[in-house]
This record gives sequence, structure tokens and C-alpha cells, in this order.
Amino acid sequence: MNQNYTGMLYVVPTPIGNLLDITHRALEVLKKVNIIAAENIQHTNILLQHFNIKNYLISMNKDNEKKQSDHLIKELKKGKTIALVSNAGTPIINDPGNLLIKKCHNFNIQVIPLPGPCAAITALSASGLMYNRFCYEGFLPSKKTERQNLLYSLRKETRPIIFYETKYRILESMQDIIEQIDKNRYIVIAREITKKWESIYGATAISLLKWLKEEKNRYKGEIVIIIDGYKKLKNDTLNQKILDTFFILRNFCTLKTSVLITSKIHDFNKNNLYQYVIKNKNDKII
Repeated sequence: MNQNYTGMLYVVPTPIGNLLDITHRALEVLKKVNIIAAENIQHTNILLQHFNIKNYLISMNKDNEKKQSDHLIKELKKGKTIALVSNAGTPIINDPGNLLIKKCHNFNIQVIPLPGPCAAITALSASGLMYNRFCYEGFLPSKKTERQNLLYSLRKETRPIIFYETKYRILESMQDIIEQIDKNRYIVIAREITKKWESIYGATAISLLKWLKEEKNRYKGEIVIIIDGYKKLKNDTLNQKILDTFFILRNFCTLKTSVLITSKIHDFNKNNLYQYVIKNKNDKII
């Protein structure tokens, strides 16, 4: 390679399932650097052995990241070259290494990112929900309340939303999506991307949960959830169906409550509805 490796940190993506997805450039870097900083040495060794690469590895995971970052910075200052790799995919995305990169910038050490596999982008490209904009949220919170609060805050997000989830929580998370976002929102689940049992399936949230429950193998492995963005109503005109709902509710609720519930049922602007019923209160019993 016609590159100068003095005092450089390489961010090297590795396959997320299929070992053939690694690039020639990534293999060349892993051969030539002085040190490979791996999230899990044993896991990375499988990759290296497959391609007959022998090199010096050290562990850098979420538990020792601070200590190892300080050590690696010293090595980089000496002119060493280092490759940062995670267990799978592009490093830093939900993986350790960000602290090391920040320190490199602080000490003017060059950081060279290599392109490569990423489960979120790979799944999005095959989802049918590809747009110029999307929202990546990483792993959903493991605690139910935190997960529900996050989902509720994203209910009006117009961009497709990408999450990672585990097989242990996918059914609970799907139920929370139904309750906090919309049972009829279109969702794609991409499972085991690039691996033997890869599957990509899309349906409304309520239908998707039913589909998952029918067969346990449908939610085994590593999972990417892609939620279609919120679609604003094209027609914001007050119609008879909205008014009928309001007048039914008005027989049992206060004006304010009737307006609030009606606006939620029909996803209609509550202020517009309130102004209408006030202006026309003499036409019906308001």
C-alpha cells in the first residue's frame, strides 16, 4: 500500500455476518498496522484466522475503554499505527471506541475511517422505506418505562426510525410500539442480515406482532426494526365523520374532553375543532 502508517488510527468495519463482506483495503490495514484494538479478541481472531492474518491484538471494550484509550494514545504518539475494530460492523456505532477517537483529535493524531458493513444502513436499503433522511436511535432501552417514553416522544417523527433490538425483548418492544406510536404504523423487521437465516418482513405493527408470535424462529438472532415515519394528514378539512364523533362524545363528556378525544381519534387539530364548535354552538347542543 502506498500509505504512510505513522501515528494513525484506522477505524475498520468488519462483516456483520458474511465474512466475504470485508473489503480488500480493510484486510490490508489489519495486516500492516502495529496493533489491532478489538472489542473481543477471541471474536476478532476468528476473522483474522479465516484470512490468514497474524497480528498483535489488545482488548478494548466498554469496561476498559478509558484505561486502554490512554495506553493506545501513548502508542500512537510513538508513531505506532492502530486498527480499531468491533465485533461486527462499523466501530463506534453502539460500540466502544469513541473516547479513543476524541483523544486522537485532541492530540492531532490522524483518524482514518474505512467504509464498510453497518446493519442499520443495510437493513434500511432493503426495507422499501428508503428516504434521503432517517432517524437512527440505536438499541431500544431495556427498561419498559424508558422504552415507552422514548417511543412516545418519536410518535410524530416523519423520518423512518431505526432501532436495534434483541430476541429477548422484541415482543415487548413491538407491543410498546403499538401502544405508544400506532398499531397501524408500517414496520419492517430485518433479522440476521447477511447471514444464513436472513429475513426481511414488513407489515403494520399489530400484524407484525401477530406474525412474530406465530413462530419463535422469526425473532431469533440480531434484529433491526425500521418504523415508517409519521404521515401528516393530506386533508386537514373538518368533515362529517369528525363532527359525528364529537357529538356522540359530547353526550357523555365536557366540551374540552370531547374535543380532545375526537382530535386524537381522527388525528385532527384540536384547536381548529374547538374554534368550529364554538362558532357553531347554536346549530346543535354543544
